[in-house]
Amino acid sequence: MDLISIDSLSDDAIAAILDRGEHWFRENRERRPSELLNGKLLFSLFYENSTRTAMSFATAARRLGAADVFFPVEQSSIKKGETFEDTARTLNAMRPDVLVVRHRENGAPAQMAEMMDCPVINAGDGTNEHPTQALLDALALRLKLSRIEGFKVAICGDIRHSRVAHSNAKLLLRLGAEVRLAGPPSLIPEDGTALSVDEAIAGADVVMMLRVQRERLEDELGDAPGEYLRYYGLTPQRLASAAPNAVVMHPGPMNRGVEIADAVADDPERSLILLQVEAGVAVRMACLELLAGA
Repeated sequence: MDLISIDSLSDDAIAAILDRGEHWFRENRERRPSELLNGKLLFSLFYENSTRTAMSFATAARRLGAADVFFPVEQSSIKKGETFEDTARTLNAMRPDVLVVRHRENGAPAQMAEMMDCPVINAGDGTNEHPTQALLDALALRLKLSRIEGFKVAICGDIRHSRVAHSNAKLLLRLGAEVRLAGPPSLIPEDGTALSVDEAIAGADVVMMLRVQRERLEDELGDAPGEYLRYYGLTPQRLASAAPNAVVMHPGPMNRGVEIADAVADDPERSLILLQVEAGVAVRMACLELLAGA
């Protein structure tokens, strides 16, 4: 079994991951490590930079007793011209038990899975999907709000390029939430139906802001990032129109003062941003257990 997209997971698999994620969340808070995956080997292959995803998979592996090996692309034979296919065959010959891969090209993890004998987990491919991010976001909401069904979730920002938005929209709809997509007109898919940011946030129970992808969006961002915050970002004034107890999410890394104001990001009652990070370790433990466990 591979974990390539939300669509690759059955409803039962999603429920099992979230339930086991809650279990591992509690165990981690009590500092109780496990030897469930003792003797297993995790390879992490990241063609793009990462802090949260890479570190949480490594932490998840260690807390389950597995050994983790991070593959430094910048220092590898890939820089000497080795092909994607030859890299896959080389890693497969070392017999890992799980491979986690992030790649700038859509579909690369699925292609990798066809060449590997072990399960492959998509840690983000281009503008396509980031399934474990959606799963950890769902777990964070369950931990904070006890349920997801029936809630109104506003996902705001660069919808067109966001793999986080794509995976979250799929998963949250399957879990019974109402999903509202919003952002600057140039950053909404041409075939998508989207609201203005103010319309999406009004009455929302959850407001999920997306990172402004500076590496892709210099033209849209321009020379005045404060203007983005004014028109499209999450400020205390804009958040005031959400439901009274609405919570705030962000997959990170944040561009403070661009898509989210400091006062919102650091709100101790409403911001789930650090809870998302903590839930990320627990969910990835659950995913490794599902794919590599006995």
